[in-house]
Amino acid sequence: MRNQMVFKRYEIKYLLTKAQVEIIKEKMASCMVADIHGKNTIFSLYYDTPDYLLARRSMEKPVYKEKLRLRSYGVANPDTEVFVEIKKKYKGVVYKRRISMAKEASDRYLLGGEKVQDNQISREIDFFMKRYGNLAPRILLSYEREAFYAKDNHEFRVTFDENILWRNEDMDLEKGVYGEAILPENMALMEVKTADAIPLWFVEILSEQKIYKTSFSKYGNAYKTIYEREKITNVG
Repeated sequence: MRNQMVFKRYEIKYLLTKAQVEIIKEKMASCMVADIHGKNTIFSLYYDTPDYLLARRSMEKPVYKEKLRLRSYGVANPDTEVFVEIKKKYKGVVYKRRISMAKEASDRYLLGGEKVQDNQISREIDFFMKRYGNLAPRILLSYEREAFYAKDNHEFRVTFDENILWRNEDMDLEKGVYGEAILPENMALMEVKTADAIPLWFVEILSEQKIYKTSFSKYGNAYKTIYEREKITNVG
């Protein structure tokens, strides 16, 4: 599979123990294969306003919400391919549009305001940044992801994220893996991504293992920690 640039799908999240992760991977093995990135460390650098407007709106669970982030697969260097992404959610449906470029070009684009591409998606990203006006890197997330897609339907994907870390310093994709953990050490996040209904065979696995969907945002949880610490600081 080549890197996909436009997505429209449902994304359903489940918090699992690592033991449950292994059970699910074993049970779905005959129907799924690893995707192009296989098992990798993902870095997502979120851009927001100084008062975290996008994060706050997201936590309010509105009908519509949107985010801007820069993503790499593995620790980046200036020549690494990275992805500038707008992610929107409306009435439960996730829309993601992204463009790719070298990390060095993304710095010139997002931090320096230089026009490095001109296409429909880059113009949408330009409009997004102009609309909010004062976006800057606010939180960097990293996590180890193992991703799979169905042999008979590449639109059905399952990902497992472990060692989810966040930080609001050294916010650069080239700075390596470190930060504060969002989940306990024995927990992982599973995401089911599909344009249609979840296949019956996978629903049966979830039912058999008594696994239920949850509401979970990596970026939102990181922001929540920052907000709570600021409250304590302000009270003090």
